Order: sequence, then C-alpha cells, then structure tokens
Amino acid sequence: MDDDQIRSLVDSRNGTVKPAIYSDAQLYELELERVFGRTWLFLAHESQIPNPGDFFNTFMGEDPVLVVRQKDGSVQVMMNQCRHRGMKLCHADSGNTKAFTCPYHGWAYQVDGALQSVPLEKEAYRGKLDKSKWGLIKAPRVENYKGLIFANWDESAPDLTTYLGDMAWYLDGFLDRREGGTEVVGGVHKWMIDCNWKFAAEQFCSDQYHAPYTHASAIQVLAPTPQNKPDGSPLGDGQTERPAWANGLGGVQFAGKGHGSAFFFTENADANVWVGGEVSAYFRETYPEAEARLGKVRALRLAGHNTMFPTLSWLNGTQTLRVWHPRGPGRIEVWVFCIADKAAPPEVKEALKKSHARAFGPAGFLEQDDSENWIEVQKVLRGHKARQTDFCMQMGLGFEERREDGIPGITNGTFAETAARGFYQRWVDLMTGKSWNEIEAAGAAWEQEVIDA
Repeated sequence: MDDDQIRSLVDSRNGTVKPAIYSDAQLYELELERVFGRTWLFLAHESQIPNPGDFFNTFMGEDPVLVVRQKDGSVQVMMNQCRHRGMKLCHADSGNTKAFTCPYHGWAYQVDGALQSVPLEKEAYRGKLDKSKWGLIKAPRVENYKGLIFANWDESAPDLTTYLGDMAWYLDGFLDRREGGTEVVGGVHKWMIDCNWKFAAEQFCSDQYHAPYTHASAIQVLAPTPQNKPDGSPLGDGQTERPAWANGLGGVQFAGKGHGSAFFFTENADANVWVGGEVSAYFRETYPEAEARLGKVRALRLAGHNTMFPTLSWLNGTQTLRVWHPRGPGRIEVWVFCIADKAAPPEVKEALKKSHARAFGPAGFLEQDDSENWIEVQKVLRGHKARQTDFCMQMGLGFEERREDGIPGITNGTFAETAARGFYQRWVDLMTGKSWNEIEAAGAAWEQEVIDA
C-alpha cells in the first residue's frame, strides 16, 4: 500500500475514516514499523524497579523488552531476545536478577545487556566468538517523565517533552497532585480483547459521547440518591450530594500532536462517582495542596479521560493507567496499572485499588461495557461491505478554538471528535512521513488549519 492510498483512508478535514484501518493486515505490519517503531511508548513506573537488578517485562508494540534498573540507578531498555536463536530470555513478569540466561542454549547476559557467558564456548566456538558484538539490542532513547518510564527505537525522534507538547499539562494533573509523586499500587491486570488497538486508544482520547449510553446501567445504579450519599450504600459511598458526574458545568476536549483529553468542569473537589468513600475524602482533604501545585481546574478535574498517542491512556479519579498492546489487526492485550499519590496513607491506597478494580479491572462494570462495544464493531468489520463503509467523525467539526483561560492546545466542547480527528491525522502523518521534521510540520499545519477554519 503506497502513501497516497494510506492518506485516502483518513479525511480529518471533513471528518471521515475508512474502516480498513482497523482490520487490514498489511496496514498493521506498517504500523509496527512506522507507528510503534518511532513513537515514545510507556513501559513501566519507576516504583516497579526501585533497586539495581530490578526488571519489568513488557512490550514495545509486539517487540518484547526488559526494563532494567542498573547499578548506577539509570534504566536501560533491551530486547527480551537472545542473540543466538532469538529465544525469549526472561518469562517472569518482574523480579530482581544478576543475569538473564536463555533457557534454550544457556547464553547469559549481564543486566546491562552485555553477553557474559556462552556454554562450551572454547569447544564449540574455538575462541572465535567475539562476545562484545553479541549483546542485547537496546532502545537508544529512554526517558522518565515524573515516574513514568518511556522508550523509543527512533534516534531521530523529538525528546519526550517535545513529543508530549501540551499533553504534559494534562498528564501533570494525573501525576503531580502531591509532593513526592506517584507509585503503582497492586499488580498489573492483563487481559485480551478482540479489537483493533485504535478503538480503545481513540475512545480514551476523544469519546465522552459514549458514556451516557454505553454506561447507562452503571450511571443509573450510581445516580445521586439519598441512598448513595457518603453514609449510604457501598457502591455509592464515594458520592457527595452533587458528585462530579452530576454537577459538570460543561467541559473541554483537547487535541494536540495526536494526543487527546476531555473533562468536565466542577464546582467543588468532589471525587469521581466511581470511587469509594475513603478515596473521595482523601481527594477533598488534599485539594488545597493539589490546587497550589496545579491550579484550580486541574486540581478539580477528577472525571477526565486521556490518551497519549499511540497507546497510553488514563482516567483521573479512578487512577487507572493502561496500555493497549497491539496483538495483530484485530486483537489487543490490555495492561492496567493503578496509580496512587506516594504520600497517600495505606488505607487510601487500598481503597483506591479496590475502587479501580471494581470500575476498570478486567471484570469492572465500566470495563465490560467498553470491551463489548469494541468487540462487536470488530466482528462487523469481518464483512466485505462493512469494510467499505466510511465512518462519520464530524462531531464539533469547525468549532475548534484556542482558549484564553490557560487551558492549552486545540480545544472544543467535551462532546466533540476534535481529538479523534487529531489522533487519526497523526496516524496518517506517521504512516506516510519520511522524517520527524516532516511529521511535526504536518501536525502543526493541521492544527493551524483547524483553528483558521
């Protein structure tokens, strides 16, 4: 598929997308190279590898990688693949080690990736193997943003802060509420969904529109009633008389560099409707510190959804952070982390972990709603005619603006598809751009065109 054919799949100016982008195997192979091979990808939280020798086993696209804390405190990211026959070196999710030894033929690597030993080296290689040339393949770019560790295979990519652009302002609202930063509480939930990765990433990027319909049953159960006040029923004990969901005063959707965010304004430091009473009380009690660090809008914003392009998403309030690992054109592996302020007391972290799992764990009442939609759309796309039918992405088209109240980026009302159009425009720019200068210039031109329209 040539570049003109790829460009014809997305018309962000007029708000249409051809569904082949969710099902075509050839496009998926190009995505692994042109999207996942050159964007910044979230790998782990620094709290998961605090000590030298600690490692976390994850993926960059479909490539398995090990995130490893070094003796000097730095972090290296290297392919979880033996250089002898390509066997996966390490199958443990995480741990601490002095070396990685291949289970196939026993080649052993130091934690910095250097090839340390080879069984029967003298007899088998007769002194001719130069071990210095056969260390593990390393990601050349690794950066830490307020506790989140990212890596990039592309040495020409912009630095992480430049890559984030205005999205950093929104990410800070999740990571920087209190002195000391954040940490992961509990383990990592993992499960498979039969859908393309872009369905999930785009929804968290842009789609506030689905919530009243997709989550109607959950909203009905948790509606603010006398039984759902802080001293009421278990599911509703996080609510105040007027929770964030009920007293939203309109909202904002943000788009920039393919990233997206949306939230409602709120009057008070009311917690998200989905969390428990201990969590709600904690958010209210710590609001003054959050406001001093972040300002009023971000300190109050406990009901937002977000995607950092391509596959890192999070929800403020329920503190769920997730990665949509691609597993083919029609499948993803979801990895979900619960993020808490490091300074939060243990009982709040425990309550937050339960609230997070109840709403957005693999059996969560909101997670199941979303997954079902994505699976059913993917099933429909098995049809020949279904794959030829354009999708409408025109909500709020032409009403984008730059605000003057300090909220950065291209914005629209929260019920809009501005961020979705920006998400797919960035996808096209990456799939067809020859260099990062070209990609960044195309993105800037699209944003200016949107504002001038």
